Amino acid sequence: MLDPALCRQARLARDARFDGRFVTAVLTTGIYCRPICPATPPREANVRYYPSALAAAEAGFRPCLRCRPDSAPDSPAWRGTATTLERALRLIDEGALEHDSLGALCARLGIGERYLRRLFQEHLGVSPKAYAQHRQCLFAKQLLHQTRLPIAQVAHASGFRSLRRFNDAFRARIGLAPRELRRRAGDAEEALTLTLAYRPPYAWHELRDFLAGRAIEGLEWGDATHYGRTLAWGEARGHFTAEHRPERYAFRVRLVLDDLSALAPVVRRIRRLLDLDADSAGIEARLREAAPGLPLVEGLRLPGTWGPFEAGVRAILGQQVSIVAARRLVTALVATLGEPAGDGRRHFPTPAAVAADTLAFLGMPDARRATLRRFAACYAGGEAGDEPLAWTSLKGIGPWTARYAALRGTGHPDIWLEGDAGVRRALPRLDGADPTAAAPWRSYLTLQLWHHDPRSPAHDR
Repeated sequence: MLDPALCRQARLARDARFDGRFVTAVLTTGIYCRPICPATPPREANVRYYPSALAAAEAGFRPCLRCRPDSAPDSPAWRGTATTLERALRLIDEGALEHDSLGALCARLGIGERYLRRLFQEHLGVSPKAYAQHRQCLFAKQLLHQTRLPIAQVAHASGFRSLRRFNDAFRARIGLAPRELRRRAGDAEEALTLTLAYRPPYAWHELRDFLAGRAIEGLEWGDATHYGRTLAWGEARGHFTAEHRPERYAFRVRLVLDDLSALAPVVRRIRRLLDLDADSAGIEARLREAAPGLPLVEGLRLPGTWGPFEAGVRAILGQQVSIVAARRLVTALVATLGEPAGDGRRHFPTPAAVAADTLAFLGMPDARRATLRRFAACYAGGEAGDEPLAWTSLKGIGPWTARYAALRGTGHPDIWLEGDAGVRRALPRLDGADPTAAAPWRSYLTLQLWHHDPRSPAHDR
């Protein structure tokens, strides 16, 4: 439940820590705004507070054209509360309802349609299809504001199959025709450059150093203010470079993508890789309650990889070796089996490519080589799936490997790596506190303990 007094204080102070945690709807204008909106604040009697842009839109309000709620971090309200709902939201954000039916989505989730509708009504107040269309329209609005993509391409990139359907849905949801909004948007960035916001605090230096220590030559690149890598989504290929803009609480992301229909899920994946939607202040408040004696690094974010398969491969190659040795193995795998991406870059190898190779070029025990091939074959055949915690049924993949892949490959917020060497070494810093009290944010507790590890861990964390 929202606290109106706290919301009022946050919006009057334009406190960026609350960006995405609620929106302010203005009764006199019919619009809803972010807490950081630069417009003159309306009188308290004329506002209503909603937990998300979706809730405000369903109540009949339109998004503000000045503060652009489509650019805000996602609401964290349902994170860590309902695993099935989180999976459903992630799959819908990745386009599950753009080409398949609700029944197909439910089959992937292993639940009935009635139960999924009830989950959405209980937590979001809308149907799954209404949620999907809302997300498509907000993403289209972001593209219209921030890029020079033609409107037909914006429709395609947002998941609409026809321009007419896009125009009708956009006008109904946003209150303006796409062409009218584009005229009001003014100057935009180059074709595929987007601003992706987050809530402060954000420990960029710690995230940057973590990723840099495990960066694979040709696959990833970066410096003091940038991180980039090649990417693949289905048949689409491309790359991105994210530049940290701390003064704007955002990253400026330059994208190259050969199929715009993959743009929306690719942007969502970039947000997850950089953990841009985490509510650090709320998470750390819970960690302080659970472990009051542990000094916290403010704004630590989960260091992602591009996806579950890559995280699983990194975890398997990192079993019982140092970070340096694991990095050397992953580099060899990418250089040998990765698809060329131009300019000396390569994509991460596909599951089929790894499964079909003998992997004789990898200097490691035969049993681990067999585990990697078996895992790749199961993933390529759809048997492994995108939920790493279920991988422990595969020979050679234990709880640490599966949990590590879930933390880095899916951004799972509640992973406790109790068997990790770095966690064990830092465990005394908890001063006897029970880690289970940190649920549903134990991934962030794991990350805090990694930070306090007195020496480098034995695994490629």
